[in-house]
Amino acid sequence: MVSDNRQLQIKDIFSNQLLSCDHQTPLVAAVRLMRKQRVSSIFVTKEQQIVGIWTESDCVKLNFNNPDFVNTIIGSSMTTPVHDIQVDKTLSEATIKFHQLGIRHLLVKNQHNQPVGVVSLSDIVRNQGLDHYLHFRPIDDHYDRNIIILKATDCVSKVIEVMRLRGVTAVLVYHSNLAEYGIITQRDIAYMLLNPDWRMPCWELATYPLLQVSPKDSLFDAYRLMTAKSIRHLVVKDPSSAKVIGLLPLKNVLTEIETAYCSELEKVLVQRDLALRKSQKNLYLANRIIDASLDGIMITRGDGEILQINPAFSELTGYQDYEVVGKSPSILSSGVHGKEYYDQMWAELRAKGVWQGEIFNRKKCGEVYVEWLTIIAINEPYSDDMLYAAIFSDITERKNAEEKIVRLAYFDELTGLPNRRLFYDRLSMALACAHRDNHKLAVIFIDLDRFKEVNDSLGHSAGDELLVQVSERIKGMLEEGDTLARLGGDEFVVLLTEVNHISDVVGFADKVLNQLSVAFELNDICVNATASLGAAIYPEDGEDSETLLKHADVAMYRSKEIGRNSFQLYKASMNARSLERLSMLSRFQYALEHDEFELFFQPLQCLASNKVASVECLLRWNDPNLGMILPAQFIPLAEELGLIIKLDQWVINKACEKMALWRRQGSDVKRIAINVSAQHLCQGELAQTVSSVLKKHQLSGHFVELELTESSFISNLHDAKSELKKLKSLGVSIALDDFGTGYSALSYLTKLPIDTLKIDASFVAKIPDEYGNSEIVAAIIAMAKALNLQVVAEGVEKPEQRQFLQKLACNTIQGYMYCKPLCCDDWLRFYHQEKVTS
Repeated sequence: MVSDNRQLQIKDIFSNQLLSCDHQTPLVAAVRLMRKQRVSSIFVTKEQQIVGIWTESDCVKLNFNNPDFVNTIIGSSMTTPVHDIQVDKTLSEATIKFHQLGIRHLLVKNQHNQPVGVVSLSDIVRNQGLDHYLHFRPIDDHYDRNIIILKATDCVSKVIEVMRLRGVTAVLVYHSNLAEYGIITQRDIAYMLLNPDWRMPCWELATYPLLQVSPKDSLFDAYRLMTAKSIRHLVVKDPSSAKVIGLLPLKNVLTEIETAYCSELEKVLVQRDLALRKSQKNLYLANRIIDASLDGIMITRGDGEILQINPAFSELTGYQDYEVVGKSPSILSSGVHGKEYYDQMWAELRAKGVWQGEIFNRKKCGEVYVEWLTIIAINEPYSDDMLYAAIFSDITERKNAEEKIVRLAYFDELTGLPNRRLFYDRLSMALACAHRDNHKLAVIFIDLDRFKEVNDSLGHSAGDELLVQVSERIKGMLEEGDTLARLGGDEFVVLLTEVNHISDVVGFADKVLNQLSVAFELNDICVNATASLGAAIYPEDGEDSETLLKHADVAMYRSKEIGRNSFQLYKASMNARSLERLSMLSRFQYALEHDEFELFFQPLQCLASNKVASVECLLRWNDPNLGMILPAQFIPLAEELGLIIKLDQWVINKACEKMALWRRQGSDVKRIAINVSAQHLCQGELAQTVSSVLKKHQLSGHFVELELTESSFISNLHDAKSELKKLKSLGVSIALDDFGTGYSALSYLTKLPIDTLKIDASFVAKIPDEYGNSEIVAAIIAMAKALNLQVVAEGVEKPEQRQFLQKLACNTIQGYMYCKPLCCDDWLRFYHQEKVTS
């Protein structure tokens, strides 16, 4: 318990009743004051300065032979000098001083060295909480056995003489007639100064009957009895004979407590020394750890003054110790946080003793950074002062990385729009609100029309720029609470949360179509872009995210089917079209693997000889369930599924296989024309495919013509030219299909190894009657002749068209007027019939 109370100070226990008198005060007057205040000591002053102390024990020093000794001045018998102690000293320091000086009273002084009270050894002992030691200490070991017993008839002066000579604080007096013991103490002698009669029988001064204890009783019992009766002595009697065998003074009890206290104090001091050495070692280790820490560490006083920093602090902030020690941590303030932020921080720190969080601070160079900061409040040992340790690390890069991860997880990297994941989250929340508030919302799918052509013709960077500009235009039309997201590729989706009427959705869709109708400028090239839109309304078209999105997608594909650049609301009948399309997608791969595709053949007629000049093979899909499917329906699916090249390879192989067979059977058909996709040419595999097939079927390349559209060359003219040269080296002819409908850059005709131009059927359909078209066809034929190119007119269906083309010296025609596409058997019959006729 000493360890718990070691921090008690003199100010916690001292008495501020500082009784004093002048050194010229008569002794009798001083004792009268002591009795009135019920104290055992009085301080003596001279010229208002304390110069001595007089206690009850000093009374036995008096010269009782002097008839006027009671009026002796107190200064002649006082004890001097007076020892003092500061009010803020600990009880441990006072105890050491008591034992070193052998005294029982100390004058207490304040910080200004002014007397403010008195403290006794008894006060300190009583406040050490060591009473429990007395339970285990019997009186037998601590009472005075050599007691002095005087007769009741002895005079008081004899009592005083015995006390002085024997140095005792009390004597016993026995009255033989009463068979009773009484006691006379130093206090009795001191108070007798007030009415002195030193020759009277001492029994008249004695106190009786006496309280008694046995040697087997504990000191605690004796101490409690003395305290309760406010006495200082107990008689010790033998319980068997009832004989007085000794006297137990209070000072013996206090001495035992003091002894226990001093023993405990000695242990504590040893423990303190051990703890100090351990603390010094721990302090050394702590400083080494602080210095080695990669986290910045700053230690401050309670008022914010910086006491210590570590090397990592300097590394992270740029400040050296001499620049910050003694200053306030506000030197690091970034200005980002307001007063409320710091008030909340300090409130939590005071309540919990620790605070953690992210905070912006500023380095010496002025750079603002984010740090993860932990502040710990530390109670300084043996003091009411508080220290704070701030531990921090620079997390700027980590925060940037986290923000980037969040952006990648929830936002489209190209446009900065919400991605599919974030859109689904917002849609779910919006549906919950719509259900709760009973209002409508709309989901609108937006898909750019022919976006692939922009990518193929102008490159992916231009395509990306188009997507960014489209997103900016649509985003500018949104109201608060609406969301525009990019789902991938050229697919966007809009969530409209404030829909009062269907007309709101229609109006928004019209605005989108109008905005997108304005040309986009991509790398100094103006490009027109249109879009197909489809919308589904909550709750009419679906009550959950999956249904609404599916129905909006169905509506969007309906927009594409009716001609693109349009908007459609969802209708239940659209589901049938969607299912049909999905069915076709799932069937396509199966059809390719199980030979469900078939080649049809359409002959071309030479206008000069009227004979079959060559034959073009055309692909058909004969699905067992869906029937005959035309290329316009499944070629886009093949491109979408990434199966177009595989389909090309199948067509090239089958066409060459047929041509080789016909040659072996004696056919004199000059060439078989095969339509090839732009993807096949762009990926650089076309020449390799053709070469392998020619070798496989032992067919010369001169019997093969490949038909390509202008879009095949636009995206990468250099690579296309290289691939065409490889094909030419195999003997293969190259025809430019649908001439006049694309970009029609005439430079292609001179830069690329092209053999034949095929005039698109849209021009041929309007000749010879429509002015303009006839001139265009005439110009194409004339230009081809000048460039030494063959010309084929597609879509010839009327005799007058044939006659007009013949007059212009067109080489070859193709169309229903001569022959429509035929299956293999019908084509062979047609060919043999034509051969017989000619």
